[in-house]
Amino acid sequence: MRAGDAEREGGDPPLRGVRVLTLAVNLPGPAAASQLCAKGASVVKFEPPGGDPLALICPGYYEDLSAGQEVVRLDLKDQRDCASLDDRLEGMDLLLTASRPAALGRLGLSWPELHAGFPRLCQVAIVGHPPPDEDAPGHDLTYQARFGTLSPPGMPPVLAADLAGAERAVSAALSLLFARERGQGAGYEQVALSEAARSFAEPLRQGLTTPGGVLGGGFPGYGLYRAREGHVALAALEPHFWERLLQELGVKGDHQDLGRIFETKTAEQWEEWAADRDLPLAAVRDV
Repeated sequence: MRAGDAEREGGDPPLRGVRVLTLAVNLPGPAAASQLCAKGASVVKFEPPGGDPLALICPGYYEDLSAGQEVVRLDLKDQRDCASLDDRLEGMDLLLTASRPAALGRLGLSWPELHAGFPRLCQVAIVGHPPPDEDAPGHDLTYQARFGTLSPPGMPPVLAADLAGAERAVSAALSLLFARERGQGAGYEQVALSEAARSFAEPLRQGLTTPGGVLGGGFPGYGLYRAREGHVALAALEPHFWERLLQELGVKGDHQDLGRIFETKTAEQWEEWAADRDLPLAAVRDV
């Protein structure tokens, strides 16, 4: 099973029997659909005639996220294809979208229209911004830019807003399905990627990860150190880890002491040393 698969010991995956149709392309929607599929949902993905842009820019990632799903090309501007979409929606539990609401409305896929036609269908709509700006354009980079998680001129190595948004979309889907099964009816929820970026920026805003903050290099037990070869990540945050580290190394515990001693072994050697002593330390690796 892939990481994140949720099959319970001796039982079925929790979403077995749940049917999901996704119109979402790029990254947040496919990442969310992949998680729902891993939890046992049956996922059908309708892509535009040109396919998902992710397949062009990162084919391997696209294949990973589409694994186990039925993928169909569909032109929503074509009446026959729209009829095919309606036919498939008839038996679905959840619709996942990642288009601007105005665009969905022009295609006859606004929530009021969908709810009237398919009263048991829930919808999770991934958007860029919360109302009233849900139709404003944007991508991960602009969402992160708004909330201070970028360090120009370097580009962010992690698409935090997109992937956090995917997690929120999965949570929203589960909440809607649970509420429907409790007799509250089918529902609709928007997931704004900019709000996901805002949430991920909160430790920075609170000073936790700012330079000199406890998790920003201010505490010697939580930081990055150069080794004889490579670097190590030390996370001896709890007192018992910190005290054990100092005892094992025989140092006072300031940045300078730790820096000097970590340069005596390679990062891989330090990782093995720490594992033997149940200490939270890892060699820094490239992807």
